[in-house]
Amino acid sequence: MRLFEIAAFAVRGLTANKMRSGLTTLGILIGVASVILLIAVGNGASSAVQQSIAGLGTNILTISPQRSQPGSPVKPLTTADAAALVSADSPDVKYASPVVSAQATAGYGTTSYAISQFIGSDPHYFETTNSAVAQGNLFSDNDIQQARKVVVIGATVATQLFPGTDPIGKSMLVNNIPFTVIGVLAAKGSSGLQDADDMAVAPLTTTQNALTGYGGLTQIVVQARSADALPNAQAQVTTILNGRHKISQTADYRILSQDQLLTARTATTETFTVLLASVAAISLLVGGIGITNIMLVTVTERIREIGIRKAVGAPRSSILGQFLIEATLLSLFGGALGVAAGLIGSQFTIAGIKPVLVPSSVLLAFAVSALIGLFFGSYPASRAAKLRPIEALRHE
Repeated sequence: MRLFEIAAFAVRGLTANKMRSGLTTLGILIGVASVILLIAVGNGASSAVQQSIAGLGTNILTISPQRSQPGSPVKPLTTADAAALVSADSPDVKYASPVVSAQATAGYGTTSYAISQFIGSDPHYFETTNSAVAQGNLFSDNDIQQARKVVVIGATVATQLFPGTDPIGKSMLVNNIPFTVIGVLAAKGSSGLQDADDMAVAPLTTTQNALTGYGGLTQIVVQARSADALPNAQAQVTTILNGRHKISQTADYRILSQDQLLTARTATTETFTVLLASVAAISLLVGGIGITNIMLVTVTERIREIGIRKAVGAPRSSILGQFLIEATLLSLFGGALGVAAGLIGSQFTIAGIKPVLVPSSVLLAFAVSALIGLFFGSYPASRAAKLRPIEALRHE
């Protein structure tokens, strides 16, 4: 029997039970679409993280406090530490901005909004973190000396608190303390996990007076004179802080460069992508098991048909080929629909992340769906081909 005739028998067998065939392909559709979409989301999150970190520049060091070993003395990071980093002993350090962070709820009129990051720092913080002003002005050294209650807000805070209103010059309450908005930062966008525009920056002295107190710093953000000077700047910073903190073994601070942050966050994102893709692959496996189940039912229902075809001379290969083609067509049809669903879904923003389609994932998911049809359809097809004509014709 020619291949075309075998395929025609397979198609007629599938169309005879349209509802059952449709439900069987649904499992493959969901699996393929999930693989494509979740890999695209993971890739989009990774790209957003890279853009977010790259937006800060490639010549940035972030110094954070770290717990020392038991029995070792711990010194907090201070403004004096930040000032000491910009000296003749650190020629490759351009700026070192002290940073404190506070939990803050802002209010304007009847609107209240919890700001993710309320930061106190100096004017160099904006240049160091590549934060440009879109409206108004940034605060100055004089504002820090006078501890003026002024604040520069991010685009998200401006949208949430002052919808349709120019926020410049308006007074907003931060933990019930009035601050005057003097500037709005240019939008940086979201990395999916964190909104870079959901922030506010006030003078360091004001934030310490009103919100955090005069304890240790949350961070010191260091800007090297260039990306090439970053390793030298890190070595100089380490030497100065070790001397000031009297470090002999384990440091009570840690220094992260942008490359280290990027590597760490990218590795985390890739791990989650693999986990999500694994979960999606399980749904493909379940879809394959569904194909096996349905094809076994189909073989059982058509035992007499198989016996008649064998009795009139149909070879074993024709029976085997017919049921293999049926299983493969179910899988390929579901795979094609799954690819279409994945492509459509990747056009939408999911959980704040814009998916980035990976062409290899589309090809891989579709190829796997075809292999699933062949693999999970082989047992029912083999069982049908092995039936003896007399036993098949006797089957009720």
